[in-house]
Amino acid sequence: MKLLQLLPIGNVDDGLLRDLAPAVEEILCVPCKVLPVRLDPEFAFHGERQQYHSSEILQRMQSFLTTDSWRVLGIATVDLYIPILTFVFGEAQMGGPCAVLSTYRLRQEFYGLPSNIELLRQRLLKEAVHELGHTLNLIHCDDYRCVMASSHAVEWIDLKGSALCGACRSAVIPATLVQARRY
Repeated sequence: MKLLQLLPIGNVDDGLLRDLAPAVEEILCVPCKVLPVRLDPEFAFHGERQQYHSSEILQRMQSFLTTDSWRVLGIATVDLYIPILTFVFGEAQMGGPCAVLSTYRLRQEFYGLPSNIELLRQRLLKEAVHELGHTLNLIHCDDYRCVMASSHAVEWIDLKGSALCGACRSAVIPATLVQARRY
């Protein structure tokens, strides 16, 4: 059976990843495990922006794909961007095997607020499912409650749920199960 593999990128809290794995498993019906290796993101740092280019990280993540991989989801703690946007919460290869997201702007501390680990876990789960949805060729959904709704600010993440709406779910779950159970 193929696995969703979580790849720690940089100094990620192992507890967050251990909590994320079963939650994503439950939503997407795909077995999930945390990889025992870490990716150092420094190669993707761009000093002029003081941020990390998420597309460069995605490209490097390809080397972590194995015959056991269904998808590889990188979880970073650094501030991500793509050139046309100020920042991104994450990025995925549309229809591809890799996606990356960051906890950097999901943390309450980024906004000058006290730490809230439960809120961080909720946001992380929503963004994980969202980015993995893109790897399954899902585009942004018009239903603001669907996890595939676009989020340009953290408040929008908080508004949506962690599950796919009926239309998005019916588009991917049968294909997900078939892909994950091959071999």
